[in-house]
Amino acid sequence: MDNSTLAGFAGIVLSLAFSYVPGLKEKYAALSAEYKALVMLGALLVACLFIMAASCLEFMKYVACDVTGIKALVGLFVSAIVANQATYLLTPPAK
Repeated sequence: MDNSTLAGFAGIVLSLAFSYVPGLKEKYAALSAEYKALVMLGALLVACLFIMAASCLEFMKYVACDVTGIKALVGLFVSAIVANQATYLLTPPAK
């Protein structure tokens, strides 16, 4: 699995979790649109930082543990956002 696929997969999983996981779905649906966006961006940022930390700790080797890796991480963050928002548009809103 390459970097962009992993980031996209993280974005999809997070979107589906916030749409279907009981308890989480209701709490997320109760938020205003601005807070929903902030929560999702924060969750995606945590996922990308996990990828970086796992790479630096040599648990997984997806990005380099240097400035080049941080630049790549920004691209991965954008890939995760795109996949997340595409999935969000396809899932039904929680009631």
